[in-house]
Amino acid sequence: MAEAIQPAIAEEVLNALDSYKQKDPTNKIIVRFKGVGNAPIMKQNMYKISAQNRFQAVIQFLRKELGWPAGDPLFLYINSTFSPAPDDTVLNLYKSFATESFLIVNYSTTPAWG
Repeated sequence: MAEAIQPAIAEEVLNALDSYKQKDPTNKIIVRFKGVGNAPIMKQNMYKISAQNRFQAVIQFLRKELGWPAGDPLFLYINSTFSPAPDDTVLNLYKSFATESFLIVNYSTTPAWG
């Protein structure tokens, strides 16, 4: 009896692994940047960013767009509430904190929220 159950379980496990390995159909995430306080304003504030990127790539992208030097402080927040870890993926942040089908990233040159 145990031999009859094992192939069914093995097939179910393989199916679960295959579905996990598949890329998420969401290849690009729309990120909306909002300046806070005395932060420089962007001419364009919505960009499509690869869902597989780490948040560190978003930080580097924003610094480049703003022309903000690497040594100067720049604080980024999700939905005006918290600062994500640089190794979080954009997709995970989007799945957890998306608002109106995009990810809102607030940025400031001084600490704005906890």
